[in-house]
Amino acid sequence: MKIINVNTSKGSYPIYIKKDILKSSASLIKKIYKHEKICILTDGKVMSLYGKYIESYFEEEGFKPLIITVKEGEKSKSISTYENICKTLVKNGFTRSNLIVSFGGGVIGDLGGFVASTLFRGMRFIQIPTTLLSQVDSSVGGKVAINLEEGKNLIGAFYPPEMVIIDTNLLKTLDERFIIDGMAEVIKYGCIIDKKLFEFLEQLDRDFLFDNMDFLVERCVSIKKNVVEEDEFDTGNRMILNFGHTIGHVIESYYNYEKYTHGEAVAIGMSYITALGEDIGLTKTGASHRINKILDKYGLEKVFPPIDKEDMIKTIMIDKKGNESGVSFIFIEDIGKAIIKRMGKEEIIKYISNK
Repeated sequence: MKIINVNTSKGSYPIYIKKDILKSSASLIKKIYKHEKICILTDGKVMSLYGKYIESYFEEEGFKPLIITVKEGEKSKSISTYENICKTLVKNGFTRSNLIVSFGGGVIGDLGGFVASTLFRGMRFIQIPTTLLSQVDSSVGGKVAINLEEGKNLIGAFYPPEMVIIDTNLLKTLDERFIIDGMAEVIKYGCIIDKKLFEFLEQLDRDFLFDNMDFLVERCVSIKKNVVEEDEFDTGNRMILNFGHTIGHVIESYYNYEKYTHGEAVAIGMSYITALGEDIGLTKTGASHRINKILDKYGLEKVFPPIDKEDMIKTIMIDKKGNESGVSFIFIEDIGKAIIKRMGKEEIIKYISNK
């Protein structure tokens, strides 16, 4: 078992990575949580696959789990879903001393974490991520959020979990689309900080992707741990983790979170921003070609879809990385080296309108 400890301003929390560790999840939690009442937040797909197992694991350890199931997909990260979960917990006698376990992908992690960060001014919180994207990225670092119609993750908090439990065997039941979705975040780490990881992905035979999954998860978690420890509250270098995301979030929201998954949109965003970087002289010539080639290899889209430019600029300007002076865009100088460029509204209009 691999254990990676993440240090935060509120202390540290362990990330456990091991095949079949789901069976031991309740016993791990039992070591730090002594109450019987516990909430397991999940979605319909995960519940259908693992619901009876996770419930029995917790009951065997003496817990009395309340399982709350929400609809799959980004639309569940809404104010109405958040309110319903809060009301359900209150009606069932939960207090701030009780624990929420987010058992699902990035949506469930963000949603459960945001409920935990706000209800009763803070409940206890643990993540058991079930998708590649959530295992390599969103379950680490303490960002939790819900969406508004105006944009993604606009209501949120920094609220680290007490523990993250990663069972890479859970990835075997993922649809192929969501393995591909998660690979966008793996590729992102290679683009912004780890050239050797990018080169490994270039050389890897895709047929052997699952044989290397533990390595990829551990590598990405370690990279993110180092970045978030340096900049916990996303005011400096942690912003590089948003490479491809500013444009990706525009695509997701413009198509109402229905046409593109998060990873698919981020992949398009990485391709778009790297091509723009080459156009304006920030990015080494040839980087865009390499990124497009690796996106093709792992089945990710790179072609920017039809989007109204005025709507695009409007969404960019309310991005959570922005303020009155503009928005921080993440470019790469070359594979493995990211840079942050602050751009004002006029500059954004100039570049976006001509791209």
